[in-house]
Amino acid sequence: MSSLGIHDLGLFMLTSLVLNLTPGADTLYVMSRSARGGWRHGVAGAFGVGLGCMGHAVAAALGVAAVLAASRWAFDALKWAGALYLAWLGLQMLRAAWRGAGAPAEASEKAAPMPTLRQSFTAGLLTNLLNPKVGLFFLAFVPQFVDVHAGRPLPAFLLLGLLFNLSGVSWLLLVALLTDRVRGRVAPALRRALQALGGGLFLLLAARLASARGAG
Repeated sequence: MSSLGIHDLGLFMLTSLVLNLTPGADTLYVMSRSARGGWRHGVAGAFGVGLGCMGHAVAAALGVAAVLAASRWAFDALKWAGALYLAWLGLQMLRAAWRGAGAPAEASEKAAPMPTLRQSFTAGLLTNLLNPKVGLFFLAFVPQFVDVHAGRPLPAFLLLGLLFNLSGVSWLLLVALLTDRVRGRVAPALRRALQALGGGLFLLLAARLASARGAG
C-alpha cells in the first residue's frame, strides 16, 4: 500500500471495524427490514446502505465533501433532505406498528404490506446518501491514513473508502441474517413493539441530523 501513499493500514481497518460495529441508523434500518420482511429485505437494505456509503467515499475523494464542509447552504440543503427522509421512515415504521396492534398477523400484513426488495434497497441507499455527516466523516477520517504528497491521493482515497465499506456491509449482512434467525421466535406483539421503538429512534435521528451544524 505504500506505493499509493497509504500508511497504518492495520490501524485503519481496526478503527473501521470498531466504527462499523457501533450501532447507528444503518444497523437499525437493516434490523427493522429483516425483522419485518426477512433476511432478503435486510440484505437489500445493507447493499443499499453500502452503495450510499461508497458514494460518500467517492465524493470525499473528488472533493465534494469539502464543498459541504465549506458551504453552509449546501450542507443545510442535504441535511434537511436527510432529516425529512429519516422522519418519514420513522413515521412509516410507527404506522405499521400501530396498524398491526390488536390484529391477527394476516390482517396486519394486509394493512401494512411489505415494500419490495427494490424499495428496501433504495431506502437504505437514501438514508446514507442524504446524510451530509457521512461525507464529512470520510473527509475527516480517511486523510489521516493517506500521504497526500505521495502523488496518488485519489486511488488511495477510493481504496480506503472501499475497505471501510466492505467492513461495514459485512457487518450489516451479519445483522440481517441474525435478525432473520430470531424473528420467528419473537412474539408478534414484541416485534411490533420493536418496530415502534425503531420508528421512534428514527425520528430522534432525524431531529439530531436537523440540528447538526455545517460550515459557520
